[in-house]
Amino acid sequence: MARSILLLYSFSRRRLSDSLRSFFFIPTGLALITSLFILFYISSTSNLFNQSPLHFKHSIGSSLIRVPPQDPLKSSFRNSDKFQETPVDAVAQWKLGSIGNNVNNEVFHDIDIFMENYKEMNRSLKIYVYPHRRDDPFANVLLPVDFEPGGNYASESYFKKVLLKSHFITEDPSEADLFYLPFSIARLRQDRRVGIDGIQDFIKDYIFNISHSYPYWNRTGGADHFYVACHSIGRSAMEKADEVKFNAIQVVCSSSYFLSGYVAHKDVSLPQIWPRQDVPSSVAPSKRKKLVFFAGSINSPVREKLVEVWGNDSEISVNSGHLKTPYADALLGSKFCLHVKGFEVNTARIGDALCYGCVPVIIANHYDLPFADILYWKSFSVIVATLDIPLLKEVLQGISFDEYLTLQSNVLKVRKHFRWHTSPVDFDAFYMVMYELWLRRSSVRVRLSS
Repeated sequence: MARSILLLYSFSRRRLSDSLRSFFFIPTGLALITSLFILFYISSTSNLFNQSPLHFKHSIGSSLIRVPPQDPLKSSFRNSDKFQETPVDAVAQWKLGSIGNNVNNEVFHDIDIFMENYKEMNRSLKIYVYPHRRDDPFANVLLPVDFEPGGNYASESYFKKVLLKSHFITEDPSEADLFYLPFSIARLRQDRRVGIDGIQDFIKDYIFNISHSYPYWNRTGGADHFYVACHSIGRSAMEKADEVKFNAIQVVCSSSYFLSGYVAHKDVSLPQIWPRQDVPSSVAPSKRKKLVFFAGSINSPVREKLVEVWGNDSEISVNSGHLKTPYADALLGSKFCLHVKGFEVNTARIGDALCYGCVPVIIANHYDLPFADILYWKSFSVIVATLDIPLLKEVLQGISFDEYLTLQSNVLKVRKHFRWHTSPVDFDAFYMVMYELWLRRSSVRVRLSS
């Protein structure tokens, strides 16, 4: 009897074990089949698995070129001599990822949203400027210039000069959306009492004074304050004023998100524009005989590589010394004009190219391009990673004539956004910067105590 019970117990355990094993494997098998089905569906409906990554090594016959990894944001020129081999088709793949099959005719991300917001900005935005007297010892630094700005860093002076005469200014801080810190980094640099070595202490003392003389800074730790700077020294000017660097809105030309002091989306990229007069309205693409033009000092590894690869090319004109023709004529006679990173990511060359109807080619990793919240840069420019300099000619020659015509036409559409006027004109550089500030105004208003 006991033996029968034992056999029955053993049989029951085996049946239970088999049932449990089946119970486990059935859903597992179903999950595996479902996963395989999903993978098959994805692979058949997208090019995710069909594109060969550019950073792997491929061979098609004996035709090989050297191409860097695709992501320009992760590229570093320190590795520029370590190009990797990929097929010639990689140029087509690069072009597909960079400018698309067809260049977009629309230069705005969303023109309807922009126009609606622009009207609201014009109607409602209010800015309070910390007041300073004309007999202030640093009136030259804190007040607008009494002449029309010029030169490489004119954007900073133009903005202040135009803002203080605009309808955006309010003398009632209780209705202000933003507060303007009116010191000029460029003029501090030129002031012998301050100079490069004294800028950081000047800013530190200025913030201390306004935070103890007015209540506005302390409400938000400066988050609703902003300053404007175009000179490259501005990126280190806030080293003794961390609250400005990390809380306030920095409207700066040296807008590189590679630098810890610049915070994209909080800060604003200011276009560096050299004011130019009497610019021809247009030059037909057929009259632009030179493929590519660049002129500038060879003051960075990126520019050194450009000269090394293309310095003696007949179609890519790279000039580091005295030009044989006027600068304006070279811009007008070229299809593409290079903006190449120097000491900073920014130069006035994008503004120059747009002004003269030349399609800018931007070779400056980590550059937070001006008005990128508003304008679709790939519709009127070509962006090339620094590691792709050896591909430059193939990439540009790979752009069809129709694509080039669209790019050049879009350049003519957007160039009005990159011009300063002492009396502002709708949608010019001043209004575009104001729009960027309007996007960054605080959504929470703090009522001042009476």
